[in-house]
Formats: sequence, structure tokens, C-alpha cells
Amino acid sequence: MKKVYIIQTSLVSQVELNALFAELVPEAKVHNLIDDSLLHDVMQNGGINEKVISRMCAYVQAAASNGADLIFNQCSSVGEAADIAARLVAVPVLKVDTAMAEKAVELGTKIAVVATVQSTMKPSCNLVRNSAAKAGKMVEIVEYLVDGALDVLMKEKNREKHNALVLQSVNKAAAECDVIVLAQGSMTVLLPELKDIKKPVLTSPRLGVERARKILMRE
Repeated sequence: MKKVYIIQTSLVSQVELNALFAELVPEAKVHNLIDDSLLHDVMQNGGINEKVISRMCAYVQAAASNGADLIFNQCSSVGEAADIAARLVAVPVLKVDTAMAEKAVELGTKIAVVATVQSTMKPSCNLVRNSAAKAGKMVEIVEYLVDGALDVLMKEKNREKHNALVLQSVNKAAAECDVIVLAQGSMTVLLPELKDIKKPVLTSPRLGVERARKILMRE
């Protein structure tokens, strides 16, 4: 049986990601490493710092030493720390949003990145930019920050208010861009309300777990 470790910075996506692995990779045993101080520290700092990188490296090394076949990073805000940690182990380290960024580059040249917290914007845009460079494609990235909406979802537990805030930016992005990237996995709560959006709107969890399956099946 394949062993997957998911590194999570909050509980907001835990149920969804575990359900997706159960659906798409039922033969894998999934373990969760959860440290909600990581996201807090990144948000406070405005990005990753040495302390965040150190903890990510420790988690990745611990998962690898415990026999992980794949380490799955759930949080876009710590994605660049996961890249650094990945250099320390022989085990594949997959970011939840890698497949989404690559698909966005396939679908258009003017790409909207919608985020609900500032700390996610830079790494998400960098990921799209790097994906485009690997594909040999020129893209324009347009940022749409719905600052504070993540707190509305996580702290206020108000999904309706969160969705209303984010949908304003999604509609604006649909009028201006070819494809829309929802930078955080938590934004899948919007999916039922996106039926009338005429442009492709991408979310990361399912695409990420589909990519995880491909990696595991190759091993």
C-alpha cells in the first residue's frame, strides 16, 4: 500500500483532500501533518521566513523517514518553502496547485489569479509564471486580491459572505481574462456558484490529487 503524507496549515481542506484521496487513490494510506501556526506565521510575516522553512523541512524529512511514497503540500502560501524542503529528500513532494497552474497556462495567455489572503498571491503568481516558462509560453498574470475573505470563511465561519466577496472578483476576472485560477483550496466552496461564469475557473484540490495519483502509479 502506498503511503501519502499531507502537510496542512489549517483544517479547512482536510476533509475534502482526504475524501479526494479516498476516491481517486483508494489504495493509498493517507496521514495528515497539521500545523496551523505555519499559515499564521506566513500571514503575519507577509511571506515565508526561516522559521517557516525550517518547520517545513522538518515535516518533509519526518514524512520521508517514516516511509512516505508521496508528500503532498496543501497550502499555497507555504508552497515555496515546500520547494526548498523537497531538495532534502528523495521522495516526491507535490504542491496542491502545481497541476492547476500548468492547466491555466495550457488554457490561456491572460491568467487571473484570485486569492483571499495576501501571503498566497506572490507564490501563486510565481507558480503560474514558472509553469509558463517551462512550457515556453508568454503569459500575462492579473492579480485579484479579496483581502480578508479567508478570515470570513475560517474565523467567522460565514461561507455565504465569503462567496459573495470572492464572486465579485471572479466576475471581474471573467470579463478581463482567459482563465481564472482560484489560488486557495478553500475556495472550492464557490464551485456551486460558478455555473454562469463563461471562462474556465480552476481550483486546485481535485487537479492536485489527480496529479498525485499519476505520480504514485508511476512508482
